[in-house]
Amino acid sequence: MGLDLRKLEHLVAVAEEGGFTRAAARLHLSQQALSTSVRSLEREVGVPLLRRDAGGVTALPAGQALIDDARVLHGVARSALQRARRIGRGGTEVLRIGHTPAVTSDEVTALVHTALADLPGLHTDVHQHYPPRLAEDLIGGDIDLGLCRGMRPERGLTRTTLTQDRLAVAVAADHHLAGRDHVRLAELAGERLVVWGDPGRSGYTDLLLAHCRQAGFEPDYVRNPIQGTPPVTAVIATNHVALVTAPPGPAAGGRTQVVELRPAVFAPLHALWPAHTTGEVRDAFLAATGG
Repeated sequence: MGLDLRKLEHLVAVAEEGGFTRAAARLHLSQQALSTSVRSLEREVGVPLLRRDAGGVTALPAGQALIDDARVLHGVARSALQRARRIGRGGTEVLRIGHTPAVTSDEVTALVHTALADLPGLHTDVHQHYPPRLAEDLIGGDIDLGLCRGMRPERGLTRTTLTQDRLAVAVAADHHLAGRDHVRLAELAGERLVVWGDPGRSGYTDLLLAHCRQAGFEPDYVRNPIQGTPPVTAVIATNHVALVTAPPGPAAGGRTQVVELRPAVFAPLHALWPAHTTGEVRDAFLAATGG
C-alpha cells in the first residue's frame, strides 16, 4: 500500500494546530474536506490516529508515530524535487550547511577549505542554527548538512564524527587563570563553568559536564544568558570559565584569554544529514573532511 503524502500533510497540520478549524485555514481547505481526508487515512492505516474530544484534537500513539515519519518523508520528497529541478535546469548544486553555536564560523570555514582541496568547484551556503531549528531544517529538506557537537540525531537523521577537537579553557583577560601557560581540568573545581544548554537537553553540555566528573569533581555551572554568540565571549566581564575549542592565546579582541588544557581533552565535531537522501556533493564533502 502506498501512502498519500497529501493526506499525511493533512494529519500533521491537524495535530500541530490542535484541531480541524485552524488546520483547514492553514491548508486552505474546508473543514469537511480535511476531516474526510484524515478519516480516509485512518481507514487506510487500519487504526485510529487522532483523539477527538471537546478540548480539541491530539495524536494517539499510532498517529504520533506516523506524524514523525511523515515529517521525514516530506523532507525526503522535497529534497528529491529540488534536486530534480536543479539537474533539469542545469543549475549549480549548492551545499546548504547549518551549524550550531558550538561550532564556530572559523571551524566551518576551515572544514570548507579542507573540502575545497578535493572539490575545487564547491559552492556553499552557511548559516548558524540553534539545535532544534537545525534538526527541523534538516528533516524538512531546507539544509543538506548540519554541523554540531554532541547533538543526538533525531528520527530520520544520520550522524558521523568529522573531527575530535582539543578543548581549552576560556577566561576573562583579568581572571586569575589568564596568565597561566596551561591548566589541568581538575583545577576548575570551584570555578563556575558556562554552558550553552540545559543538562539532559543538550548533548554538548552533557559531554562537557561528563569531562569534569571524569576529572574528579562535580561542576558548578550556569547557562550562558547570551545565546548564539561565539563561545570565547561567554566569560567576558565575569569570573566564570568556559570550555572551548579555540586555540590558546588572546581572543575576542583581547578581552578573553584561552588557556591550554593538559592533559588533552577532546570534543567531537559531528555532521548530521537526512537519511535516505541522495547528495553527491554532500557525500564528497563528508569524505574530504573525515566523515
